[in-house]
Amino acid sequence: MALLDPKSLKKEVVAEIDSMSKRLIEISDQIHANPEVGHKEYETSKLISGELEKAGFSVERHVCGLATSFKATAQGNPGGPTVALLAEMDALPGIGHGCGHNIIGTATLGAALALKKIMPKVSGTLVVFGTPAEEAAVDDAGGKVIMIDEIARADVAMMVHPSGRTIVEATHIAREALEFEFFGKAAHAAGSAHEGINALNAVIHMFTLIDALRQHVKPDVRIHGIISDGGKAPNIVPEHAASRMYVRAKEKAYLKEVVEKVKKCAEGAAIATGATMKVRNYANTYENTVTNHTLADAMKKNWESIGVTVQEPEREGSGSSDMGNVSQAVPSIHPYIAIGPEKMPGHSTEFVKAAASEEGHMGLINAAKGLAMTSIDIFTNPELLKKIKQEFKQFKDRKKT
Repeated sequence: MALLDPKSLKKEVVAEIDSMSKRLIEISDQIHANPEVGHKEYETSKLISGELEKAGFSVERHVCGLATSFKATAQGNPGGPTVALLAEMDALPGIGHGCGHNIIGTATLGAALALKKIMPKVSGTLVVFGTPAEEAAVDDAGGKVIMIDEIARADVAMMVHPSGRTIVEATHIAREALEFEFFGKAAHAAGSAHEGINALNAVIHMFTLIDALRQHVKPDVRIHGIISDGGKAPNIVPEHAASRMYVRAKEKAYLKEVVEKVKKCAEGAAIATGATMKVRNYANTYENTVTNHTLADAMKKNWESIGVTVQEPEREGSGSSDMGNVSQAVPSIHPYIAIGPEKMPGHSTEFVKAAASEEGHMGLINAAKGLAMTSIDIFTNPELLKKIKQEFKQFKDRKKT
């Protein structure tokens, strides 16, 4: 079957997304109004996968044993590349959709529904992955890490994240999520404190030692955490205390070094107070994101063709995402689309409002169009795909040295 002109196909998907824009906004706002934390995105997953199933996608749920994951497939003509579009779904505990995953999941949905209409005209396969628990606020977070073998079967992987800026060259740094538990001995905090061992003191000393450590690590390192358990009552010497800590660094190799230093801080605090300590990784390790520049340039051109202004990144990002793991396994992009003021902080109540605002709705529709148009480039331009894969091979070769 002869391929249609890519420009015609792009016009078709853009028009299709415009025609369904009201429904997409309704879905995004519904998800926004009913936030679900990681691995509990039951209604969100059901809603997005259900829309895909109604459109004729073949849907597999509980992929890789995850309760809220899904894989939806639409087949074009035989042969051709496989394009993976990723749908994040989870919200932040307490705050809701302060990272805009309602927009991420729905933008991927919109792009996929539009592409389904043109799949009989192209050769290739479109796969949508519902990826749970990107936010490492829950145990075993990092759905993409768990699903990586499935996702890596694709030729390219893409998603779009809302932000205060529109950029295509995203950076994320590697991250470990650690939980430290300290065990002491309870006693009356006034009458017999000398008989107790204060586990909370151990946590506080660990934080103090980490503060001292910050002077002696590279500038790209971030160490931050919370006290998740500090005791039960002021008149009881805490026999148990705990902290959840993120340790981040630009690359995984140096991250490992810093993690060992942080663990030494915890061990020293335990020794100093007489407590015992144990540590565990409560979420999957996130690797740094490697943007495929060729693929990102294709997205940039498509956005600009529909009037979206793409900005140049001013600095490297210091956040982390399980999309980093995907980018290490398959050529990937994780562009950002503006939905509010440039200085708007992520994970804030301001961001929550923006994720359901008029500007947020506009970002959602433009994100869907960018994903759909760039997917058409992959399906119809073998030379572009060749360049994308050459760039990725060069990255993998450099990594080996």
